[in-house]
Amino acid sequence: MSSPPDGPYTLVEPRIAPVPLVLDSPHSGSWIPADLPLAVSEWDLREPEDSFVDALWADAPAHGAALLAASFSRAYVDPNRHAGDMDLELLDGPWSRPLVPSGKARIGKAVVWRTLEDGRVIHTRRLAAAELEARIDGCLLPYQRALAERIDAVHARHGVCFHLNCHSMRAVAGPMGEGGAGTARADVVLGDRDGTTCSAAFTALVRDAMAGFGYDVRINDPYKGVELVRVSGDPARGRHSLQVELNKRLYMDEATRQRTAGFDALRRDLGRLLAVLADHARNASR
Repeated sequence: MSSPPDGPYTLVEPRIAPVPLVLDSPHSGSWIPADLPLAVSEWDLREPEDSFVDALWADAPAHGAALLAASFSRAYVDPNRHAGDMDLELLDGPWSRPLVPSGKARIGKAVVWRTLEDGRVIHTRRLAAAELEARIDGCLLPYQRALAERIDAVHARHGVCFHLNCHSMRAVAGPMGEGGAGTARADVVLGDRDGTTCSAAFTALVRDAMAGFGYDVRINDPYKGVELVRVSGDPARGRHSLQVELNKRLYMDEATRQRTAGFDALRRDLGRLLAVLADHARNASR
């Protein structure tokens, strides 16, 4: 089976009059096939997932936004990568599809991960091209198409679209983490690829709202945004795409991967942010 039995993603439609606001959570899924040739435990394999991020943003439809979430684990295939970002060291033979390297293969974190954050090899053997193609065709491409189609539809209807690409991050950077091992992360990191994927005003709106709620917010430090904001954002055409990273220590215990008391407080604050963004999106539409 190359994709989850209930499909590679869920899409929750707005529960009130739609506003031009789309959220997606590409890394909160947990489905992994039972027959993978794993050299690590499933518990270890799932460590990099953005646990509970889709639940933190679950109030988005109540504010008129759509919420897309992946069902599959990012360790199976990473939908925040280009389909051509293949790590050739994974392959037991040639790769016939186009290659679009991002440099992530150097640390084992291309479209299909070769290593965990601590450098351990994930698979017991190299993989056939057909195995990797099945992951891409069954999960990654349907997810990316669903996001692109929703953004296109919202933009066509309203003349503008605001997109939040929702993630979480370790409290402290791991051995291969952005910013260097042992670096403590801020509460919130916003990534707009140095101002290229959304307007400065939209980034500032999110920053000011979260800072006003008492959070330490950084911009493009250390995360600037990867594939999904890159392809979705085109501010000159009214397409504004912003990556939002939430520190896991705000809402979960990283050792047990259980929600903490902070989960409800953070979800309430994100609901307050969604109200601000929905008003902004509504006022910006035709």
